[in-house]
Amino acid sequence: MRTYNDIPRPDFTPERITELKADEVFVFGSNLAGMHGGGAAHVAFRKFGAVWGCGVGLQGQSYAIPTMQGGVETIKPYVDGFIDYARSHPERFFFVTRIGCGIAGFRDEEIAPLFAAAREVENICLPESFA
Repeated sequence: MRTYNDIPRPDFTPERITELKADEVFVFGSNLAGMHGGGAAHVAFRKFGAVWGCGVGLQGQSYAIPTMQGGVETIKPYVDGFIDYARSHPERFFFVTRIGCGIAGFRDEEIAPLFAAAREVENICLPESFA
């Protein structure tokens, strides 16, 4: 466990997230069209304010990172944008799910390097397989 904003937080993103504290954000893999029909995207849509038709960025208590538009290199700019966003919003705590490793079909070892810079950002929590 670690503490961020005086609240105990896990060291790694839990496998299943069913509720969030007021300052927490669920980071999920999306498609550019914002069709949140399956996997973590569907959870984000049903529970955490993801907006149907919006495939990028903050929506309610969720943050969409597109993962289904091509290879890993097409995901990197969106991950970099997310990391910059998280750095500039220290009032929020971000739980990154295993984006791209479900319906999009990537492996953890393909996506994890994209989050190397996130390891040093205190308000970003990564899945253990990305750390």
